[in-house]
Amino acid sequence: MIKSIDIDGDENTEGRARHFHRFRGPVGFVRLVFDGTILLLVMLIIGFIVFANGLAREPKEPAHPTDGITVLTGGVSRIDEAMKLMARQQARRVLITGVNRETSLEQLKELSPDGAQYFDCCVDIDKAARNTIDNATETARWVTLNGYGSVIVVTSNYHMPRALAELERAMPGIDLVPYPVVDNNVEVARWWEYHGTTRLLLSEYLKYLPALGRLWATNLVRMALPGTSVPPEDEPEP
Repeated sequence: MIKSIDIDGDENTEGRARHFHRFRGPVGFVRLVFDGTILLLVMLIIGFIVFANGLAREPKEPAHPTDGITVLTGGVSRIDEAMKLMARQQARRVLITGVNRETSLEQLKELSPDGAQYFDCCVDIDKAARNTIDNATETARWVTLNGYGSVIVVTSNYHMPRALAELERAMPGIDLVPYPVVDNNVEVARWWEYHGTTRLLLSEYLKYLPALGRLWATNLVRMALPGTSVPPEDEPEP
């Protein structure tokens, strides 16, 4: 007996109908929300693993000298690393952004004894910035004031992705050269073995995602409305 073949695809159509039927009604809506939540969690977990494994394990010499260096404060060795770059003639001037208002110039010099001489000629200090968004805003003003076209970005390796996203949003077209500082107290090579490191990287990842979203949204606005002034007034950073 010859079995008839359904060339019209009716069986497939019925199968798809039964598949989507499970999402109908109140119970179907709950299933849809549950499935969507699971998918989102899986994507977030995969994204976090890619983020953590992609962090720099060691400093990498800048590919070329730049006009300036911006140092985003937060780690004790960041300023010292910036001054070492100055000593190697990698830039003409340094901006230290996000300095505590109570911190004196002498205290900053103590963080880089070998580079103290640069503070008298080639260092600008910003005490207005309170977060990474502010760091990017103040750096953009500094770059515009000095007419720079390229900047070395000095910050911790785990903070670098978010810093670059905010800086690119604030000053498109500027050549950003990352110089990640590796903190010996943050073991990124085997982050999953250290609960403190895992929590730190997860916190940074969850802050990086909104920064990346702001960058994409700003780029879309720039493409859709050429000549508009973006980013607009920045919102407080969480």
